[in-house]
Amino acid sequence: MIIETFTNLLHQTAFFNLTWGNYVMILVALVFLYLAIGKGFEPLLLVPISFGMLLVNIYPDIMAEPYVETLADGTTIEHAGGLLHYFYILDEWAILPSLIFMGVGAMTDFGPLIANPKSFLLGAAAQFGIYVAYIGAMLMGFDGKAAAAISIIGGADGPTSIFLAGKLGQTQIMGPIAVAAYSYMSLVPIIQPPIMKLLTTEKERKIKMEQLRPVSKLEKILFPIIVTIVVSLILPTTAPLIGMLMLGNLFRESGVVRQLQETASNALMYIVVILLGTSVGATTSAEAFLNWDTIKIVILGLLAFAFGTAMGVIFGKIMCWATGGKVNPLIGSAGVSAVPMAARVSQKVGAEADPTNFLLMHAMGPNVAGVIGTAVAAGTFMAIFGVF
Repeated sequence: MIIETFTNLLHQTAFFNLTWGNYVMILVALVFLYLAIGKGFEPLLLVPISFGMLLVNIYPDIMAEPYVETLADGTTIEHAGGLLHYFYILDEWAILPSLIFMGVGAMTDFGPLIANPKSFLLGAAAQFGIYVAYIGAMLMGFDGKAAAAISIIGGADGPTSIFLAGKLGQTQIMGPIAVAAYSYMSLVPIIQPPIMKLLTTEKERKIKMEQLRPVSKLEKILFPIIVTIVVSLILPTTAPLIGMLMLGNLFRESGVVRQLQETASNALMYIVVILLGTSVGATTSAEAFLNWDTIKIVILGLLAFAFGTAMGVIFGKIMCWATGGKVNPLIGSAGVSAVPMAARVSQKVGAEADPTNFLLMHAMGPNVAGVIGTAVAAGTFMAIFGVF
């Protein structure tokens, strides 16, 4: 009996149940944890994602779906699902991505975009990578809905990628899409600068932009209301994302619901990040992640992100020429919606050329425009495929 007990205990350990793929994914999770903790690459995102990845590859049942067992005598026993399965349902239902957008809105100052509406054009240009990736995914054999879900990685917007994948029913590839999107968001400081420097001259990088005009409180209050009305009327499918983004911003700018603004941008935001990050990481089991489709998704995501950055800079160069050298092309790279990291990268590269050059506030305009642009792109795909 003692031998049998110890044998059973031994076989209950993970060592007898893991595959080589599980060990590979555990190693990947540890690398992500190192990047997050050791290198400081977006730790708020990478720590929960990589830990969810670690958990699911040691104990796969943590993502198990609930099921009903029928016994020989006809009675049934209901078995609950794994802990992270219930977190993941909130991703599939688009609840967590929408709440993330509310938190982003509560933390974001749209003043630079209001002060310089031309920033909308730079934000729109940076979405070009999405459509390049869409075509590329179709050429690689993905169907239309899968290609659309993959392409949103080009916006460097994790919540929107999860939102669209869920709405289009692409839950089988949601894990690789989300991990790719968040990984590229984390690697913005590494991926973008070489592209920015390749496409600009030192003279262009040294361009100093005029100080933005002051934006009134009334403008800041009207902006989220007007954007919600206009965008939702044109593309109603964007209402969950745009609506929550602008609601959070209205909390911030109205000045009469300070408690709601603080909750949305702090406590609620961090709770949602924990739930979303761990559940996204938990979709990366070895069986789901180690396949050719995942490799294609990672390649397409990088292609989309690089093209989006390049087109933002190129359009910035066009605006520089059109304005007689008043626009620094570097701010175009911030058109991808990795807020505020992409704007900080624009500032960093500009300061390398001229330490007295301050581009951060100018880059925040295209940056927040990119958030809106990516949500609009997602809504466009949903409208194309008749999904609501």
